[in-house]
Amino acid sequence: MTVLRPTSRVRGAVLPLALCVGLVSALGACAADPDEGTNGVGRLDATVIEQKARKAADTAKAVRLSGTLVSKGGTYKLNMRLKQDGANGSVTTKNSTFELLRVGDALYLKADAGFWEHEDGAGGSAAPSGAAGSDGSGSGSGESGSDDAGSEAADTLGDKYVKVPEGDPSYKQLRGFTDMNLLLDGLIGLHGDLVKGDHDTIGGTRTINVRGGEDAMGGSLDVSLEGVPYPLRFARGGGAGVVILSEWDKDFPLAEPEKGQTLDYGKQLPRT
Repeated sequence: MTVLRPTSRVRGAVLPLALCVGLVSALGACAADPDEGTNGVGRLDATVIEQKARKAADTAKAVRLSGTLVSKGGTYKLNMRLKQDGANGSVTTKNSTFELLRVGDALYLKADAGFWEHEDGAGGSAAPSGAAGSDGSGSGSGESGSDDAGSEAADTLGDKYVKVPEGDPSYKQLRGFTDMNLLLDGLIGLHGDLVKGDHDTIGGTRTINVRGGEDAMGGSLDVSLEGVPYPLRFARGGGAGVVILSEWDKDFPLAEPEKGQTLDYGKQLPRT
């Protein structure tokens, strides 16, 4: 029988303890630096992070924007692919869903017959110029003939790409959903004193948060810590919507619809 000396016993106990402490320290060191292995943006102050995110967005050629925006009392759910010379995707309001396609200045709207029959069309300020009033009275005549004409027009327009005339009041409003620069300028900007927030992961990508004020009433922006510091999520202050920004710089094809799928009503959309 071998008898261990006291010093041998102590050494035998201390060695595994030392290894354990070393492992814990190593793990703690990794956890203490969430920016290890990133693009380094998370180590910058909040103002510089926002500036880098803006610059990245400004130089990008394309992006997918999806989420919800609240504006002028209306709620819009967007799923748009955007680039400098056009866009395609869908917009959903409280009462309807419609598709938008823009190639250069040519803007097309596609929806089912129910959209064209609905009293507020594309919803609030984005409604086509001929949409009925909020009381459902259309032009105000109240005649059944008007309803019949509306149904006939809806049947004609349903599931067709209707070219939105540039002179129509709805053109500018609908085009706003397809304008990459306009949408990004309105979304990425934060207001108030900028504060750096927490690290997070969005779509598998590590991010750093920057917000306008401690309560984020000036908006909240999550910026990629991998590769180019693109903005990946934006929450508008006051609960006015959250959007996800993805597929940065991924090009996609754009082409005007075939003639058989298109209706052109000249200077103004038809009244329904």
